[in-house]
Amino acid sequence: MKPANIAPAPSKLDLPGGTSHSLGLFERYLSLWVALCMLAGVAFGRLTPSWVQTLRQMEFGSGSQINLPMAILIWLMITPMMMKVDFSSIRHVGKRPVGLFITLFVNWIVKPFSMAGLAWLFFRHVFSPWISAGQADQYIAGAIILSAAPCTAMVFVWSHLTKGDPAYTLVQVALNDLIMLVLFAPIVQLLVSGASNLTIPFQVLLYSVVAFIVIPLAVGAWLRHAFIRRGGRQWFEFQLLPRFAPVTMVALLATLVLIFAFQADNIVGRFFHVILIAVPITLQVYLNSGLAYGLMKAFGVEHTVAAPGALIGASNFFELAVATAIALFGPESGAALATVVGVLVEVPVMLSVCGLCNRTRHWFPLPQPGRPASVGGV
Repeated sequence: MKPANIAPAPSKLDLPGGTSHSLGLFERYLSLWVALCMLAGVAFGRLTPSWVQTLRQMEFGSGSQINLPMAILIWLMITPMMMKVDFSSIRHVGKRPVGLFITLFVNWIVKPFSMAGLAWLFFRHVFSPWISAGQADQYIAGAIILSAAPCTAMVFVWSHLTKGDPAYTLVQVALNDLIMLVLFAPIVQLLVSGASNLTIPFQVLLYSVVAFIVIPLAVGAWLRHAFIRRGGRQWFEFQLLPRFAPVTMVALLATLVLIFAFQADNIVGRFFHVILIAVPITLQVYLNSGLAYGLMKAFGVEHTVAAPGALIGASNFFELAVATAIALFGPESGAALATVVGVLVEVPVMLSVCGLCNRTRHWFPLPQPGRPASVGGV
């Protein structure tokens, strides 16, 4: 007889932390929460500028330019997400790897360079009658920073919206987190310097990587190991992890409020620029998701891998992007504004991509009876 305190083993459609494909209140109205946080943040920034200025001046170490309130909120938000990631799953990377290789190709080869090209084209040329050369440099830098790191925190939401394979999602997130440690800073420095007239201080960029990737990744991995060793995997994933969900949600919403408070004057004073910035960012989401999805179809990858692969290849780690842009250029900079526009674009556009993936499920081969859950593709 099974002990009462042990949850059943997860099925193929279960996600870490016991999340099923039925959406909770937060996920179902995600666009609404983002809109409300935007309004609350702008109101906070406009009505209490002295408070916002005090928060801006709090740094994570002297001269680091890392905003301390932002860092704390991002740690609270990302660390529980990192706790979901089983880095031991990387040992399965060699099993049916085609889908995994396609998304890695889109994430790290196509996406940052295509975003740099689109940003340069639109901000330097198409939109030049409405923006200055200095603003163009800032917006290009922000767009590149936004695209240089694949999403981690929201990947599980996008994946289960399309009934994606959780094994694939775990492997992809684990690999992307490790790759970010090495490639995020060099890619940002290379592309920003090449596409704009700005110079990126590598030391500040390195501080951002440590503060917003290394620390939450290391703490999350350590906590996962410690909790599983103490209570077992089933207890950890199905009883303990769900208790962290409210912490993640509150931290995410508070981060959004802080982001929009820092950018209140820019959003109100440059609303037309917000619309312009959204154009290349939106195009790159559809371009990269369409490319990944098309390649998946061409190689005969199952839909449970193809859909989340397309979404992972198009979405962004916007929390890291905003924090890095603020650290590099300041909270009122055009680069920070561009990353904030990425937050506005991310949710509704990604939800539309989810809808397209779900409506085209019949394009892909059905899973073969008795075939094991895929880890990365065919």
